[in-house]
Amino acid sequence: MTERLMAGAVDFHVHADPDPFHERRLDVLDLALQGKEAGMKAIVAKCHQFGTGPLAYLVNKMVSGFTLVGSLTLNREAGGLNPEIVEVAARSGAKVIWMPTSSSVVDRGRMKSDHQASEGISLVDKENKLLRAVFSILEIAKKYDIVLGTGHISVPEIYALTAEAVRMGVKVTITHPLSSHFGCMLSTDQQKELAAMGAYIEQCFVCCMPVLGGPSPKVMAEQIKAVGEEHCFLSTDFGQAIHPTPPEGFRMMIAHMIQFGLSEKELEVLVKVNPSKLLGLG
Repeated sequence: MTERLMAGAVDFHVHADPDPFHERRLDVLDLALQGKEAGMKAIVAKCHQFGTGPLAYLVNKMVSGFTLVGSLTLNREAGGLNPEIVEVAARSGAKVIWMPTSSSVVDRGRMKSDHQASEGISLVDKENKLLRAVFSILEIAKKYDIVLGTGHISVPEIYALTAEAVRMGVKVTITHPLSSHFGCMLSTDQQKELAAMGAYIEQCFVCCMPVLGGPSPKVMAEQIKAVGEEHCFLSTDFGQAIHPTPPEGFRMMIAHMIQFGLSEKELEVLVKVNPSKLLGLG
């Protein structure tokens, strides 16, 4: 069953070299080659500091029968909440835009190192209303059919962003609600509320890894069952040097989800149908 589920699967969230600050397990070319060898359809390449659209463009010219998907994360190093940079990323092939991660107010509050000492980026003003720049970014996402990920923003920001994105017809994903080290954890009830609003819940396998002190993958499977597979999708968020390669991590994730009670039909939706639909991959 695992190999059948690997065939045509999509990993929506993977880190790879080149990376300015972190050691990664693979570079983008080897990532695509291994993804293709594993029978996968596509992988989204994510970097916290720059857009990966141009890298994906070049890799896809070299690797046929597989799609590496470009993205942009709106951290300070990448320009923050700058609609002009988002427009350029969209025109350069980015299909996913993540709101701030390491530059979010939530993550900056946890970080102590000098290069992370600046104030975090907030999506809202003092009255908890979305900033004008966020509306402009949503308009660009709608224009280019880009998926908007919540990144590591706060719970009030998640709700405000989701409500407006859905109102505007922008596809929105809730990034790793099980993470206790990056961004904000969300209860099962909160995930249900956001799914009812129209968001997709992205459950990332990395949140269950021992190095992060995460919960058992059983918890992730239980949350998916509670929210409903039609509102969720699975990704690894792998690429770290201490973890298996992302395709092997994806295989491990599927095996754990089978072990903890998800059916092949449910997993088809979680690893193929929903991520392919979000990315327009057919």
